[in-house]
Amino acid sequence: MKNNSKNISRREFLKKMGLGVAATSVIAAACSDKAKDSQTESDIPKGKMTYRENPKTKEKVSLLGYGMMRLPIIQSENSKNAGSARDTDAPIDQEAVNRLVDYAIEHGVNYFDTSPAYCKGMSEHATGIALSRHKRNEYFIATKLSNFAPQTWSFKAGVEMFNNSLKELQVDYVDYLLLHGVGMGNGMEDYQARYETNGLLNWLLKQRDEGKIRNLGFSYHGDVKVFDYLLSQHGKYHWDFVQIQMNYVDWHYAKQINARNTNAEYLYDELAKRDIPVVIMEPLLGGRLVKMADPLVKQMKQREPEMSIASWAFRFLGSYPKVLTSLSGMTEMQHLKDNLRTHCPLKPLTEEDKAFLFDIAKQMMELNNIPCNECQYCMPCPYGLDIPAIFTHYNKCINEGNISESMQDKNYWKARKAFLIGYDRSVPRLRQANMCTGCNECSPHCPQRIAIPIEMQKIDQYVEKIKQNIL
Repeated sequence: MKNNSKNISRREFLKKMGLGVAATSVIAAACSDKAKDSQTESDIPKGKMTYRENPKTKEKVSLLGYGMMRLPIIQSENSKNAGSARDTDAPIDQEAVNRLVDYAIEHGVNYFDTSPAYCKGMSEHATGIALSRHKRNEYFIATKLSNFAPQTWSFKAGVEMFNNSLKELQVDYVDYLLLHGVGMGNGMEDYQARYETNGLLNWLLKQRDEGKIRNLGFSYHGDVKVFDYLLSQHGKYHWDFVQIQMNYVDWHYAKQINARNTNAEYLYDELAKRDIPVVIMEPLLGGRLVKMADPLVKQMKQREPEMSIASWAFRFLGSYPKVLTSLSGMTEMQHLKDNLRTHCPLKPLTEEDKAFLFDIAKQMMELNNIPCNECQYCMPCPYGLDIPAIFTHYNKCINEGNISESMQDKNYWKARKAFLIGYDRSVPRLRQANMCTGCNECSPHCPQRIAIPIEMQKIDQYVEKIKQNIL
């Protein structure tokens, strides 16, 4: 729904939406803390990283790639959003980034993925500082032409963005350059305006010929017609790699979750047919394949007691031979170490293991979570809402069983109290769902195609309902 009146009242918006009072009822368990695995801090073996060969350059790329989209930050009490689940005003903790990058390279990670759009435009700068402290032949840099806004669609703006990336990253060439987020917005129309009609793609092909771009590809989000079109042009453009969202849930259910998306099985198979290397984004679905319901965690632990929950997702991806690398946004050392344990070396899944994971995915779908990956493309909200934090809390309570529609439920009062207290702790009141006006500035930017104002209205109705029952 597109509402151009930013002054519409909340009451008018709710009336216009015409939705029922009850929020979606779902089942339960396992908060993120419970889903974390208690692994010892033993040294990670060096020289054991699993690599895949780039068929074009014959270079060895680490199967674990470092996603620089969510970097550690310095929390500040004076920050406007201090106390929220994500402090959007806090500066990047460069020393922490340096330590993580150093440890990753020391243990064999050599693929680092960033973008001019990440971390409020500061990711490339921070990545450049961290990597420039190492020899250039020790790492591969992937960045993007993130020209999402119409004012950046001109040829001049695209060239300036690319040259600025080289400057921020402190390099003379980019190892992997992506057309960013093709298929988003208005699909084919936006893609052509961003890259073809302005001549930018032809210029990028020239930069590849001259060596300033060593591998050229695209990241796909949303409209499968654009994906199919770009693959149909493979003979003309010779894509060196393609980045897709793939995990054991999206393998069969991405199309069901997001109406305009396509199942990862189709995407992977189409790329494999053409022998195009595949780079994976969202291997953990923004953390949702770690923050899982207790019953699912128990099943996974019973099958493999020593494996972390996250390792299941990475072993699934590594079981497909055309996967060049899987990107993980590792903001803490414990995340990096756990992923290194999985990849040093990686143990592929058996067909029985895959069948087990597909059954886990089926059970996850029955929980009816909001499919938010916390990418923050919806931010900033013009009315100050912390959209990802709201969805994260709601999903967390679903997984913990702290949402229930029946007063006959023995956990009814405890669950509702836990929801309200956790809500205020996770999201400042002026940034909660009740502040949504329905302007819909956010939804067009969501790669998961979430109807954000509708979900906000549902959550707000749910909050109002349980406040009446408790307070």
